[in-house]
Amino acid sequence: MTELFTRHRRMLEDAVQALSTRAFWTPFPEVPSGKFYGETAKADGEAAYAALLGSDFALPGHPEQRRLGAEVSPWGNSLGITYPAADAPALIAAAQAAADDLAAASVEQRVGACLETLSRLNRISFLLGHATMHTTGQAFAMAFQAGGPHAQDRGLEAVAVAWTEMTRFADAARWEKPQGKAPALVIDKRWTLVPAGIALTIGCNTFPTWNSYPGIFASLATGSPVIVKPHPAAILPLALTVQVAREVLVEAGLPADAILLAVDEPGAEITKQLATDPTVRLIDYTGSSAFGTWLRENAKQAQIFTEETGVNSVVIAATDDFDGMCANLAFSLSLYSGQMCTAPQNIYVPQGGIAADQGHKSFDQVAAGLAAAIDTLLADPKQAAGICGAIANPATRDRVEQARAQGRVIRDGTPLLLAVDADAPVAQDECFGPVGFVIPCADADDGIARATELAATKGAITAALYDTDDARIGRAVRAFARAGVNLSVNLTGNIFVNQSAAFSDFHVTGANPAGNASLTDCAFVATRFRRVMWRRPAAVTV
Repeated sequence: MTELFTRHRRMLEDAVQALSTRAFWTPFPEVPSGKFYGETAKADGEAAYAALLGSDFALPGHPEQRRLGAEVSPWGNSLGITYPAADAPALIAAAQAAADDLAAASVEQRVGACLETLSRLNRISFLLGHATMHTTGQAFAMAFQAGGPHAQDRGLEAVAVAWTEMTRFADAARWEKPQGKAPALVIDKRWTLVPAGIALTIGCNTFPTWNSYPGIFASLATGSPVIVKPHPAAILPLALTVQVAREVLVEAGLPADAILLAVDEPGAEITKQLATDPTVRLIDYTGSSAFGTWLRENAKQAQIFTEETGVNSVVIAATDDFDGMCANLAFSLSLYSGQMCTAPQNIYVPQGGIAADQGHKSFDQVAAGLAAAIDTLLADPKQAAGICGAIANPATRDRVEQARAQGRVIRDGTPLLLAVDADAPVAQDECFGPVGFVIPCADADDGIARATELAATKGAITAALYDTDDARIGRAVRAFARAGVNLSVNLTGNIFVNQSAAFSDFHVTGANPAGNASLTDCAFVATRFRRVMWRRPAAVTV
């Protein structure tokens, strides 16, 4: 049954081409417009979201022992949705029952089902946008993109890599070895793709689909059943994903239980029980390094792909566009109230100041310029809400309040801007949320050294540099590469250090403590299956 593969083959081929060129490409428009999604798409999405509130979420045939769900929108209202929930053994048993049929399916059958699932998810992007907005606190425009098309891009990217890796080599060959005057040795060889085993995807509160889709679709495409474990505060976006995927799997002649939803509640989590089950061989995890460490120490039977805590830094050495630099950093610091794994935190500025197009700027003038740019950006309350969104977790707000006392306030509010010493403890670890630390350093090279040392030892996902000295930029590029962190240089326009584009940017490098995997390179996908050979002497006819 390869009808779905045939239907979407052109999209797959274009995705594979984009992987190679790394140029801009997407089949999923990021603009929430009726021009792309239909004139009634916006209203239909709102109505579909409203209809789910206060209801029992339907997953036909899914294991169910109870109903759970207590999501509260950071924008103020309880969702009131309950989901089918089952304990870990029941979910494991269901995944095991689906495993053989999923593994036995052809590559085209599994990949076709994944492509169709992503296409259908794209059609409900407005619904996914509302679901993401009201579980994460993102403003709608960002929630639409990150919860919908951009997440779908990352899922498609994973499928394209999986297809490339699974079809890289022949699946059959006749091997002939000459033996001089003796008859040649002739062996027929066949290779079978063997999936790693059950996969567990552990979702996060802030980007439930964007961070989860690569692992989900890489595992499904390569033949491993997936148990999707959402954060208790952000179930709906992943529940919708599981719902759509199960429908497509059945239509493709594959078992619905190849994807399952693991719903739990705070204080009664089943994540550890799932993660340590001997049959779980793949774990995709986004979250704190504390739990990442627990997984490495306890889930030793599984391959673990992580994105974890990191400290993202900016070094301001010099600039030929001071206003543009400040405006760009203001947006990066403010976007989704700093609740992004890519958001900058530590901003290193030479204590003697910098050269700029407006003349020499002292350390305090640079700090004041950043604060003024944030004030300008967020002066209109409606625009501010659209940029900053809402705080997803009260712990984030508390963390920022605790940081306030550890530095000199440059700008109060969201985001908070503090001047702190280079060795201040608060700046040595991730302080997730709307806060930035402006840190004096001896000179630009000292700032680069401090930022790269922190990235190498504590982890970083992004880094930024502003400079006009090509030689120093070259040194910084090499230093940040050694630290395993992606670097952006002199961003002043409508592109920001926070942003990571599928098919072009490798999100996280896997080369420092902020994560051991990269979205989405070959290493993220290829070890989810193995090639196993069987061979026998060929029946040679004379």
